[in-house]
Amino acid sequence: MSELLRIRVTVLDTWEDVALDLPASTTLAAVKSAALAAAKVADRPAEFVLKFRGATLPDESRSLADTGIPADAGLIVLRARRLAVR
Repeated sequence: MSELLRIRVTVLDTWEDVALDLPASTTLAAVKSAALAAAKVADRPAEFVLKFRGATLPDESRSLADTGIPADAGLIVLRARRLAVR
């Protein structure tokens, strides 16, 4: 059984902080999808990027453990492309 990590994810579309308890083997893509679902963002996860310590995590097939993300880490989910302001 994989160790559970509590991570905090801020979803910038809603400015909502989501706490997730996930196995260390969870992929970054699954983390992003879970955070968007918890924040009730209906857009496709592919339209968003995941960041840790200010850097984009480009390979979302890697796990939390593979990436070295520790317990209580803060991640950010934001749109890959900015929306036009009118």
